[in-house]
Amino acid sequence: MAIAKAERLMNLALCLLGTRRPLSKRELRESIEAYLEAGSDDSFNRMFERDKDDLRELGLVIETVENLDGEVGYLARRDSNRLPPITLDAEEAAALGLAAKVWQQARLAGAASGALQKLRAAGLPEDVDPYEAHGALEPRIPVHEAAFEPLMLACRDRRPVVFDYRKATAARPEPRHVEPWALECWRGHWYLAGWDRDRGAERVFRLSRITGKVRSRGARFTAPVPDVVTVRETVASWAGETADRSALIRLRSDAGYPLRAKATSVRELGDGWDELEIPYGHGLDAWLVEFGPDVVVLEPAELRADVVDRLRAVAKG
Repeated sequence: MAIAKAERLMNLALCLLGTRRPLSKRELRESIEAYLEAGSDDSFNRMFERDKDDLRELGLVIETVENLDGEVGYLARRDSNRLPPITLDAEEAAALGLAAKVWQQARLAGAASGALQKLRAAGLPEDVDPYEAHGALEPRIPVHEAAFEPLMLACRDRRPVVFDYRKATAARPEPRHVEPWALECWRGHWYLAGWDRDRGAERVFRLSRITGKVRSRGARFTAPVPDVVTVRETVASWAGETADRSALIRLRSDAGYPLRAKATSVRELGDGWDELEIPYGHGLDAWLVEFGPDVVVLEPAELRADVVDRLRAVAKG
């Protein structure tokens, strides 16, 4: 939301909450500077109606009544817009404390700190230490990708986005038109789940492979958002976490440490190569391609063929 509009909405909300009697459009226009600068009456009326609808969508209860002069007036009664008391048990308080400490981005840190202070003032127990409640571990979720913040806002606001995405098997990025659903961090990497309009199917994107800026689109979602978005399960299947077979690969001795971490056995071959046995599941071919010439698939034959096909596709691109 633009700063000018946010300020205008805040001023309108304060006027409606601070009055003891209904205020007419004329009185509101005279009280808010942005409305005085609106120009014609038609421009002001359109702006006011949009602002009033936006405040109602945000949860403000605005009443419409007639005043003594027969004009339509507006007000937001404080008792109708007062939140109920906040009551939190120790586990809920600890969870909120942890959530407020997770974000490391500067623009999110201020909002999280302010929210935590407001919760303290509203009754969040001061004696709850989130670190003691969760094994003295301080959570850290790194966010280095520039795409994270615009995608987070797009998920919140249900706004379609466009970005350039480079697949592991592609030499160049391609534009993707996506209706973003959820962001999730898994093993140090952020992933976006959403509806890929070009492919007409659900897809998961790794943020580190998004190049350039994320652009928003004003259109609405065309596909329903599922109640449960299984980001981790999808990524785990790509990484072979649900594997029921084994693959035999050759790997350079000084490379492929993520593969070594997954290996069930490692045997030195000499001449700078090792032989590894790793779990084999859906998507392993795409992962192996990322290691380029440092990996050679020995078996099974179908996995070797898939990796070769992907490498040829990259070479042609």
